[in-house]
Amino acid sequence: MNRSKILAALMLCAGLLAAPLMPAHAAINSMTLGASYNAQKTSITFRVYSAHATRIVLYLYGSGYGAQESATYVLSPAGSNVWAVTVPVSSIQSAGITGSVYYGYRAWGPNWPYNASWTKGTSVGFVSDVDASGNRFNPNKLLLDPYALEMSQDPLNTSSQNGNVFASGATNRNTDSGLYAPKGVVLSQAAQSTGTKPTRAQKDDVIYEVNVRGFTEQDTSIAAAYRGTYKGAGLKANYLASLGVTAVEFLPVQETQNDANDVVPNSDANQNYWGYMTENYFSPDRRYSSNKAAGGPTAEFQAMVQAFHNAGIKVYMDVVYNHTGEGGTWTSSDPTTATIYSWRGLDNSTYYELASNNQYYYDNTGVGGNYNTYNTVAQNLIVDSLAYWANTMGVDGFRFDLASVLGNSCLSDTFQSAAPNCPNGGYNFDAADPNVAINRILSEFTVRPAAGGSGLDLFAEPWAIGGNSYQLGGFPKGWSEWNGAYRDTLRQAQNELGSMTISIGQDANNFSGSANLFQASGRAPWNSTNFIDVHDGMTLNDVYACNGSNNNQAWPYGPSDGGTSSNYSWDQGMSAGTGTAFDQRRAARTGLAFVMLSAGTPLIQGGDEYLRSLKCNNNAYNLDSTANWLNYSWTTDQANFNTYATRLIAFRKAHPALRPASWYTASQVVWYQPSGAVATTAYWNNTSNYAIAYTVNGSSFGDSNSMYVAYNGWSGAVTFTLPAPPTSTQWYRVTDTCNWNDGANTFVTPGSETLIGGSGATYSQCGQSLLLLISK
Repeated sequence: MNRSKILAALMLCAGLLAAPLMPAHAAINSMTLGASYNAQKTSITFRVYSAHATRIVLYLYGSGYGAQESATYVLSPAGSNVWAVTVPVSSIQSAGITGSVYYGYRAWGPNWPYNASWTKGTSVGFVSDVDASGNRFNPNKLLLDPYALEMSQDPLNTSSQNGNVFASGATNRNTDSGLYAPKGVVLSQAAQSTGTKPTRAQKDDVIYEVNVRGFTEQDTSIAAAYRGTYKGAGLKANYLASLGVTAVEFLPVQETQNDANDVVPNSDANQNYWGYMTENYFSPDRRYSSNKAAGGPTAEFQAMVQAFHNAGIKVYMDVVYNHTGEGGTWTSSDPTTATIYSWRGLDNSTYYELASNNQYYYDNTGVGGNYNTYNTVAQNLIVDSLAYWANTMGVDGFRFDLASVLGNSCLSDTFQSAAPNCPNGGYNFDAADPNVAINRILSEFTVRPAAGGSGLDLFAEPWAIGGNSYQLGGFPKGWSEWNGAYRDTLRQAQNELGSMTISIGQDANNFSGSANLFQASGRAPWNSTNFIDVHDGMTLNDVYACNGSNNNQAWPYGPSDGGTSSNYSWDQGMSAGTGTAFDQRRAARTGLAFVMLSAGTPLIQGGDEYLRSLKCNNNAYNLDSTANWLNYSWTTDQANFNTYATRLIAFRKAHPALRPASWYTASQVVWYQPSGAVATTAYWNNTSNYAIAYTVNGSSFGDSNSMYVAYNGWSGAVTFTLPAPPTSTQWYRVTDTCNWNDGANTFVTPGSETLIGGSGATYSQCGQSLLLLISK
C-alpha cells in the first residue's frame, strides 16, 4: 500500500494503547453494540463501549447534516464497560423525528470531567486535550458509533471543507462539531437477498481487482444515474463472467473520506480515490450508491452482491483494519491536536496503540498509526464487522490491507508484561501467538476448504512498515497471501536482464506455486496469490511501457506523490529507438501468461484485460479521474489483447492441471533445458541460463491434455527441443507470445491449435517470450 498523507486534518492515521487482554468471545457482537430496534420496532436500544468514559450522552437528529439535535438521552453503565439506553420510538417521534433516525454520542472522561454547567462550544470542565493515560475525551465533538450500520456523510463534503471542526487542541477544542459530524443511521433488519454464495474452491478462482466507482463511471452502456455505483457494478457481472473472472475484489467500500473528491473540479486536491482511510467498519460507502437515502447503500450493495452471485462470481472486499481515517496527531511536536469523530473520542487507549508516553501513536502503516489489533475489544470490532459483511451483506472473502499489523503482539507500556517480546511497546509480528488478530479471525470464522464449500477466502497483504513487518510466507495456515516476490522476480526476469542477476530457478519456483514460501507452513499452491500488477503500482501495460514512474504530470494522470522506486519496469527499448509497441504488447502477453499458467490463485487489475495505461503513474491513489476510471472504447490492439486475455483465462479454467490443490510431484511436472535434457542442479545454479521449459502431466489431474510451457528470458531467440508427449499424441501450439503472432488470434480457440510435432521436434522461440503447447 503506497499512499501519501491526504486531508491532513482528517486522514493521518492513529495508533493506540491497548487494554489488558481478555478471553476472546466466540459469539459475534457478544456485547450487542450498536443501535437496534426491538422485534416490535417500538423502541431502539443504543449500546456503545468505553472503558474510560465517565459520562456518555446520546444525541438524536432528524437529518444527518446541518441540523441541531432533536433529543438527548443519558446512557447508563450496563456492565463490561458498555453504556446503554433504550428509547421508545414514540418519544423519538414526539421529538419531531418521524423519518430515519440519525445519532451520535458525546463523551466525558478523566481529561474532561462532566460539569452540569457545560454547554456546547464551551470549555467548562476541561482539564487537558490528552492526559497521562492517553484519554482524549471532548464533549464538543459529536462521535460516530463504531458499530453504526450506515453513516450520514463524510466529515468533509461538498457543503463543508473545514476539518478544523473536528480537531482538539487550543485553537479548536471548543468548536462544536454537531452540525457537521457524520452521524450513524439506525437501520431495521435488512431484507434484501444477496443470492446463493458460490462454493467454488479458491484454487479455481480468477480474481479481478477494481474500484467500484472506476468500474463503470465512464461506461456509456450503463444509465448515467448508475455509473460509478454498486448498481452499476452489478450490471457488469455478465461482462466479468464473459472475461472468465470468478471473483471480483473491490478496493475499500467501507466509508472513507471521499465525499469531497469533486469539490475542486479537474484537480487532485484533497482526493481519496482508492479509499484506504476507513471512517467506519460497518457502513457501505454512500458515495458509491445511486440510492443515497437512509438504508439505500446497504440495500444496493446487497443487490450488487446478488447480481454477482447470480453470475457465479464471488465478491471480495479490500478491508483496512491496520489504521483508521481519524489520523494521528497533526504534528510530531504537538500531542494536543488530533482529529476526533469516533474511536478516539470514545476510548482512545482501547482502539489505538499509544506510544510510550501515551501522547503519540506507534505507526507501522505510514499514514498515522496502528489500530490496536492486540486488544480484545478492538479485535471484537474487526471480527464483528467481518461477520456483518459476510453474513448480512453476502461477501465471500476479504483482502486485508497491511495485514502484518493484524499479527502485532505488542501492547503499550502499561501492559508490557502481557507482551514480553515488546518491552517498549511498538510492533512485533508473532503468528504463533493465539491472541493476535490474524489467529483470532481464524478461530472465529470457517475458512473455505481446499476442495470448495462454505467458508471465507482470506488474503493477507503480508507486509507493513518497519520492524519485522515484512512477512511474506509468514502467515499461519488458513491464510493466503499476496505474493509480492512473484511480482518482483518475474518483472525482473522480463525487464532487468543485464541489470541484475536473474535466477531461472526462482522463475520455476514462481510457476509452480512458490513452495519456498508456503509449503513449510502446511499451505498449498493456491495460497499464493499471483500477480504482475495491482492498484498499488503500475498497470500491466505500464510495467512494460515505462522506464520508471512518472507521477508528477498534469491532471487527469497526476500529480500523485509517493510511490515505490522499485518498479522493475522497462519500455522495451521504445524510448531508445530499439523497441516497438509490438515488443511492449509481447511483454504484456508474456506477463499475463505467467499469472494464468502458474500454480496459485491469479489476480489481475481492472483494465489489464485491455492494456489500460496510467502513463507511468504508479501511485494514483488521489486521481478520481477519467484516467483512473476504466474505459470501454478500445483500439484494435486493445480489443485484440482482450481476446487474448479472455482465451488465456478460459484455458486456465479448462485445465485442472494448472490449478493443483497440492504441490506438484516430480512425476507431474518435469523441468527441461532448451536442449530437451532434464534440467540439472548445474543448470539451475548457472545464473547465465535464462530459458526453462516444463511439462505438466494432465492425466494425473483428470486433464485430457498435458502441457508444455517454454519461457525464453534471453534477449535473442532460443531453440527448444521438445520432449516426448504422452503416448499416441503430438504437441500442438496454443499460443506463442512473440511479435509475429500479434493480433486477434495470438491465443487460439480450442480445436484450432497448430501441429508442432512429437519427441525431438524443435521450436525457435524469440527472446523474452512464452510458448504454450498441449498434447492431443
